[in-house]
Amino acid sequence: MSASTRTSVLISGASIAGPALAHWLSRYGFDVTVVELAPALRGGGQNVDFRGRTHLTVLERMGVLEELRALDTGGSPITFVDQDGRRLLHLPAEFAGGELEIPRGELAQVLYRHSAARAEYVFGDSVEALEQTATGVRVAFRRAAPREFDLVIGADGLHSTVRRLAFGPEQRFVRHLGYYAATWQLPAGGALPAGGTALNVPGRMMSVGADPRDPGRAGAFCLFASPELRYDRHDTRQQKELVRAAFAGLGWKVPELLRSLDDAPEPYFDSISRADVPSWSTGRIALLGDAACGATIGGMGTGTAVVAAYVLAGELALARGDHRAAFARYEGLLRDYAQGCQKGGDRTGPFLAPRTAAGLRLRNGLLNRRWVLNRMLELGKQVSSVELPDYGTLLAGRFSAAG
Repeated sequence: MSASTRTSVLISGASIAGPALAHWLSRYGFDVTVVELAPALRGGGQNVDFRGRTHLTVLERMGVLEELRALDTGGSPITFVDQDGRRLLHLPAEFAGGELEIPRGELAQVLYRHSAARAEYVFGDSVEALEQTATGVRVAFRRAAPREFDLVIGADGLHSTVRRLAFGPEQRFVRHLGYYAATWQLPAGGALPAGGTALNVPGRMMSVGADPRDPGRAGAFCLFASPELRYDRHDTRQQKELVRAAFAGLGWKVPELLRSLDDAPEPYFDSISRADVPSWSTGRIALLGDAACGATIGGMGTGTAVVAAYVLAGELALARGDHRAAFARYEGLLRDYAQGCQKGGDRTGPFLAPRTAAGLRLRNGLLNRRWVLNRMLELGKQVSSVELPDYGTLLAGRFSAAG
């Protein structure tokens, strides 16, 4: 692809899907810009996992698999207890952690490093308006001067700005699944097991565990059943108050974990929801990852985003400028796969925090049987697998595969 024919692509979002797509597109000779509202790459967040041959094959083709293996936490076992600390259920590391588990912030750093030399990153800004023309997309930014791009990709998560501007309001596509979740970092402050120990009462779960590579650090995670709440997604103080209210009056370690929220630097809070968009593209604008088919927790969203970035970039490279054909093939290859993975998110809240005491007893009774655990692990690997084109072979000789 000569400099005069380089296709310019704006990617909104620099979490996981955006840098993964930037890696592949820039490798194929596209002119890539990534815009991110945050002032820098976001740290923190839950550990994310990859499982099954499809996830690992794409990471290997990216050239990052061995680097990520060096960051593997080893998985996060979790023990469920009652308010007196009595053990009710233990889930082994591979149940939650898959075959490769990495802190989300560290994964973002790796993907950024593998794309930053060839792609332009703009932090502290966001897309404000989109206008499609016959030859491109005019983009207005919150801070920077307007620019025109050949294509725009929304990789900006469940609450996607690109989806809102180009496809319609969020409420048309995002459905609340009846739960909220929060995570935050805190000092370990004593001996804590790696992985997590979780209190369960009907409709609520609160867990804490030491960082497996840094025993001086710990992470808290909570989840609670609730109808849809009205709150400011950018007001962390308000979100902390919602968590405190949801867990008030519980015993075990809950009071001290709620106090640790006061000093938590980057807490995460969001509904457990899913996005369902009838078509992943409109004209020169397409959606990727959670913006297209997200599930907040438990829907294998990270693995799906990395796989989808590989397919979208490969199809755009094969299409020789025909974005409509590329977008159609991308969605045709992945929609059923992504929706199959996404279904896991529907079950996350009821699984981690059943709403009734009877539901808790049933879950614990079933999962205390090893054969049930093994069957669930095997089903997870099957759901996360799909046959993918080998774009490296298909595109051999057309683009540089360096780096």
